[in-house]
Amino acid sequence: MIEQAIEPIEGLSFFCSWSGGKDSCLALYHAIQKGGRPKYLFTMMTENNHTSRSHGLPQSLLEQQARQLGIPIVFRSATWDEYEATFLAALHEFKADGIEAGVFGDIDLESNRDWCLRVCNSSGIRPYHPLWKRPRHELLKEFIDLQFKARIVVTKADKLGSEWLGRIIGHDTIRELQKAGIDASGELGEYHTVVTDGPIFQSEITLKTQETVLHDGYWFLKIPNENSER
Repeated sequence: MIEQAIEPIEGLSFFCSWSGGKDSCLALYHAIQKGGRPKYLFTMMTENNHTSRSHGLPQSLLEQQARQLGIPIVFRSATWDEYEATFLAALHEFKADGIEAGVFGDIDLESNRDWCLRVCNSSGIRPYHPLWKRPRHELLKEFIDLQFKARIVVTKADKLGSEWLGRIIGHDTIRELQKAGIDASGELGEYHTVVTDGPIFQSEITLKTQETVLHDGYWFLKIPNENSER
């Protein structure tokens, strides 16, 4: 385990590692509230550049999020074998562009955070994990109470069925997840979300959806590569 104190981000130019989901969004919110200066969102895409690696979101939807947040978004594409080298190359470009910090939404998985610290240290960028070691239920309550809106777009099939797709993350949904024996934060990949509104969004994104698809043990809510905004 690599140790890291959460250092101040006030006044620092940063990129946010952006999945489009609730945790990266809440991390971005906190970095902004603490006085950080967002320069880019950064999303890794599949090698065909059709969808994001983490949540299976189309590029057009991620671009809509960036527009509503008022922050440019940077994409890189890679296979899983090429992922780290491609990610690290982008960080070196960010460093050369004057970016001083990277914001990540990890909560308590040591292996994920250690990877972030390692690639940031290799590129000379300061890693910032504003959610780190905060209780999962506390983060969920904060996210909902701040009036962020997120929908479930991916579920792990052996944990949650396709009927959960499209559900808004609210207090009722959290209680139902807990009743079903599921970690309500989804930190172990039980589900993934997409954020469509909140206090740092200029306006809400209207999410258009298609059919549900089962792929590699996960249910996906298909989202067309063209979405309209309200």
